[in-house]
Amino acid sequence: MKFSTVIALCAFALPALGANEANIRLLPSEESPVIVKEIYGQFAEHLGTCIYGGLWVGEDSPIPNTRGYRTDVLNALKELKIPVLRWPGGCFADEYHWMDGIGPRESRPRMVNNNWGGTVEDNSFGTHDFFDLCEILGCEPYLSGNVGSGSVEELAKWVEYITAEDGPMANLRKQNGREKPWHLKYLGVGNESWGCGGNFRPEYYADVYRRYQTYCRNYDGNKLYKIASGASDYDYNWTDVMMRNARNQMDGISLHYYTVLGWSGRKGSAIDFTPEDYYWTLGKCLEIKDVVKRHCDIMDKYDPKKRIGLLVDEWGTWWDEEPGTISGHLYQQNSMRDAMVAALSLNVFHRFTDRVKMTNIAQIANVLQSMVLTKGDKMVLTPTYYVFKMYLPHQDAKLIPLNVATPMIRARDGRQVPVVDATASVKDGKTALSLVNTDLNEPAEITIDLSGISAKNITGEILTSQKITDYNDFDHPQTISLQPFTKGWKVSKGKLIVTLPAKSIVTLSLS
Repeated sequence: MKFSTVIALCAFALPALGANEANIRLLPSEESPVIVKEIYGQFAEHLGTCIYGGLWVGEDSPIPNTRGYRTDVLNALKELKIPVLRWPGGCFADEYHWMDGIGPRESRPRMVNNNWGGTVEDNSFGTHDFFDLCEILGCEPYLSGNVGSGSVEELAKWVEYITAEDGPMANLRKQNGREKPWHLKYLGVGNESWGCGGNFRPEYYADVYRRYQTYCRNYDGNKLYKIASGASDYDYNWTDVMMRNARNQMDGISLHYYTVLGWSGRKGSAIDFTPEDYYWTLGKCLEIKDVVKRHCDIMDKYDPKKRIGLLVDEWGTWWDEEPGTISGHLYQQNSMRDAMVAALSLNVFHRFTDRVKMTNIAQIANVLQSMVLTKGDKMVLTPTYYVFKMYLPHQDAKLIPLNVATPMIRARDGRQVPVVDATASVKDGKTALSLVNTDLNEPAEITIDLSGISAKNITGEILTSQKITDYNDFDHPQTISLQPFTKGWKVSKGKLIVTLPAKSIVTLSLS
């Protein structure tokens, strides 16, 4: 059995002791896979103020900046050790023509961003700015190429412009101020090709994908990891058709899954919701486990050696836009509920790390479930930001499989939510154990069988709030933040006993 399957089958195999008591058993193994750091990827689209105002203000802005990038945002993002950043979309990608974003800014053509609010896009942030940003952050760039409205030639020349040492596109890049080529590993051939990326049928897109990727060459030692546009949540047929018809031409295939009430009508407020709404949200979030598993099972049928990666390159919560904001800009607040969704989702991705090779939360700034919110010269870190920060020890660490026995909470629509969820990993002799108590009102007492893992030295940090609807804003930026977790745990006879406060997330470091 693969480890993702073992964990899925055994997650609730042990008998619970009683109300809000849970048992966890760690099962370290030399055969465990590594939790690839790319699971902690980010996504930046030309949408609302994600790019303009969120990441980029320009060199002449009165807002403190580093070569045009917001200094406060840069510093915050550097602390997350972002492994990979996806750009320029999203739906924007299949209307983006990269040559509009190079050369002198004052002469670049303007366009209307028809997908997102009809905002005029001036193309002042383009290829050079994105790749320079990735170099500053120390992360891999992930390009989403234009298939919906672009040509094979256009995408092929973009790859050449970025990665070639010499030739006509390399000479154009040099004329625009970049002598050396950039490194480009991840190339997405289209985005949501079943929808805003062209409304393709999977059979037709498979052929289009095969054609486009053919002309995206490997120049001068740069090797592309080519990613096919994959399914939306429950569309298992799309994955089956793509794997059947194009698996030999792809290195990865994407999957999009949003925790959303529905695609028509209201999606609900990000900060004004009931306990019933909260538990439903967690149930919907956790449904990604079954969705990922079914797509993995299809991929296993065609690719039993798991050469091809599954990339969940859009995920997260999607609520109604905040009142008073621009329609189509998808600006939403970010509460403690969103932090819970982030932690539970990351726990799921860890369990499938033998197949899931990247995920990208949507989006990095000012859009949907973002890391930071900005307004003028102010910036605030969201609860979701803090989850990514406290989960840093899991990046590129070896997964420790575990069994969890926990009470369950029945949510609306028959969904089930575990009171306790957990993930564990080990790296450089330190074990990281992340625990989630989803219960809104009661603490959870968790007994953890360490199975021989050393726990002589334990440190921890906690993320919680007085109310699940709490959030950080520009007047109250520290309502929710990471705090030391120095009490509430003890070690006795090879077991770690933790009392986890209601609606909290804790990461412990054991050595």
